[in-house]
Amino acid sequence: MQLTETRIKLLFNSRDKLRGFASITIDNCLVVRDIKIIEGGRGLFVAMPSRKLCDRCPSCAAKNHIRARYCNDCGARLRSDRGDLDERGRPRLYADIAHPINQEARDFVQHQILQAYYAELERSKQEGYVAQSFDDLDYDYLEEYPPEAER
Repeated sequence: MQLTETRIKLLFNSRDKLRGFASITIDNCLVVRDIKIIEGGRGLFVAMPSRKLCDRCPSCAAKNHIRARYCNDCGARLRSDRGDLDERGRPRLYADIAHPINQEARDFVQHQILQAYYAELERSKQEGYVAQSFDDLDYDYLEEYPPEAER
């Protein structure tokens, strides 16, 4: 497997631990978007794209997120013990959309993305920096550039 393109969207003023997004192209054939770059307790790591898990209301069959207490459609109270548990015994709230199939592949993808992240971070400190184009993605609500004091 070869990553033929890695694009990084830096987030400078994020109040949480999200530091950026990545989009990778694999072998000029497949694109994976919305890979998160997160600051964890042991440094940066990569989280693959995911979606919130849902189940159906027993009264009206409407879809509701696992954490919902009441149905979005009919207002019926939902059980709090819905959904599968993860390996730590907590409810699984998200499911990966795409992910590496083994640890070797995960390490490879994470290394390539973090390498591109650090390179983009260094470029962002240079005068006249212009962020990579993400016209095909919906990141307009995220601030692209650091305040002047942080450059």
